[in-house]
Amino acid sequence: MKTGRHNTPLAILATLLSMPALSHGESTDRITNQQTQTILDSADQHSQSPGVSPIRRIERPIQQPRVNERHVSQREFDGRNNNHQDIEMGAAETPLRRVIPSQYADGISSLAGADRASPRLISNIVNAQTASIENPIAASDYLWQWGQFLDHDIGLTDGVDPAEPADIYIPTGDTYFDPNSTGTASMSFNRSIYDSHSATNKPREQINEITSWIDASNVYGSDTARATALRSLDGTGRLKTSDGDMLPFNTEGLANAGGSSDALFLAGDVRANEQIGLTSMHTLFMRNHNWWANHYQQKDPRMSGEMLYWSARQMVEAEMQIITYNEYLPLLLGENTIRPYQGYNPQANGRITNLFAHGAYRYGHTALSPQLLRLDAEGDETEYGHLALRNAFFAPYRLTTEGGIEPILRGLAHQVHQGIDIYVIDDVRNFLFGNPGSGGFDLAALNIQRGRDHGLPSYNDVREGFGLPRIKRLSEISTDLEVQTRIAQAYDSIDNIDLWVGGLAEDPVPGALVGELLQRVMRVQFEALRDADRFWYQNVLAKEKLQKVESTTLADIIRRNTTINKEISNTVFLVPKKSKNKR
Repeated sequence: MKTGRHNTPLAILATLLSMPALSHGESTDRITNQQTQTILDSADQHSQSPGVSPIRRIERPIQQPRVNERHVSQREFDGRNNNHQDIEMGAAETPLRRVIPSQYADGISSLAGADRASPRLISNIVNAQTASIENPIAASDYLWQWGQFLDHDIGLTDGVDPAEPADIYIPTGDTYFDPNSTGTASMSFNRSIYDSHSATNKPREQINEITSWIDASNVYGSDTARATALRSLDGTGRLKTSDGDMLPFNTEGLANAGGSSDALFLAGDVRANEQIGLTSMHTLFMRNHNWWANHYQQKDPRMSGEMLYWSARQMVEAEMQIITYNEYLPLLLGENTIRPYQGYNPQANGRITNLFAHGAYRYGHTALSPQLLRLDAEGDETEYGHLALRNAFFAPYRLTTEGGIEPILRGLAHQVHQGIDIYVIDDVRNFLFGNPGSGGFDLAALNIQRGRDHGLPSYNDVREGFGLPRIKRLSEISTDLEVQTRIAQAYDSIDNIDLWVGGLAEDPVPGALVGELLQRVMRVQFEALRDADRFWYQNVLAKEKLQKVESTTLADIIRRNTTINKEISNTVFLVPKKSKNKR
């Protein structure tokens, strides 16, 4: 099956936004946004399903047969042969894992929650946000931006093509989507790609199209063709670049979100151009690979290009793992939530679970800030101004002509993100992709519908499945009376609450930014990703390399690969107390 619609956990995190433009630089935005539309229009002309999604239009190449080799000494691009007994574990183009049985309405493929209210009605009741609600610990925008970058390393489940519509009913008189009270309005929705061997006489199982390992596949690719296209192949072991040490452009017409235009950058993951905060992270880690390749070439000029490439990649993989487990997860889940590493465990299962990818890890949609800050070295707004996210989509020219990646990377470190809760900013909930009636969507409603599309169990059933007591009273979910009231108005029974809604409604665990269910689901997933990985950095790096890399922070990588220095703190996941941009 081919793919056509973007619906992964943090992939729509910042990309699927449609927000008011800033007045600063408005005329420039109108001109440059025409370039983005030209790219997308061109992609539509070559697409078998034009307009299926305004942020995708990926034309997938035919998958080549793969050879099974149980014993390999380094990672394979597609993630296979990591586990000697289960060679498909963590591989691209394999089904997501079910840890709790699906709850399709017909037991096979019909959307779950047939007796629940419309996702749009639930969104209107539960998720409407009318004011800024910043997170309580001053965590920076790097929390959601790293989450998105990491998500694009471990999961991609596109929509099925040709489309399989499961449109969302709009309540009659909806202020935004049915202002004329027609009672016939609906919101377009396409179901996810799935294993063709399922959904006939056994429950439908959706596909993870990239490797599940934290292996920097978003930098290097999940197949040999893409990985090769990204390499310089000139004996230096480096990755290709374009002018200004930017990502290479997609001159070979490889599959890319936004279409195969050569006006878009090429990176290991197809979504690299979705918004320039994400593109900046891809650029940073491409440079980081080349930094390591140069380091090893200077250390031993006799090393071949192949040895330089794999040596550099090994260090980049290690740094992604280290930042995730040493900086990102302790802030999100709480210190010491992830249990200490006990070594490689071949019995652990490193597949991405369906309810993690399409339920728990969508927490970030409530954390979004309405704009990307662009700051100079003094912490002031650059001459190009801050950037509304709706003007940041598929806009690589904003990096090549408006100051590079440094202003964006500084800005991410100096803005406090929104709290992780049930509330979703109105701009995203009512104006996703555009105005209602003109391409607009509701991100909260899409999340609820996606969980039902995948047959995810209800909130209480997931709690029980993860060893937590079932909830009997709303006060056990949240001590906030407003949250309790909204949930009660949207659902006729606690046992009917959708996973995404219930997980976000829980009071945060002390020391964490999420409640106990999301914490438990994410802890189990991230421990499995680490323990099941035969190539985990602590399992493969020699003592000298381990000592060199173990204390690395994201701030270190930013400073070594950009002109940024002391204007960011050593802990970029937290906004400094004296930041000019802190409210």
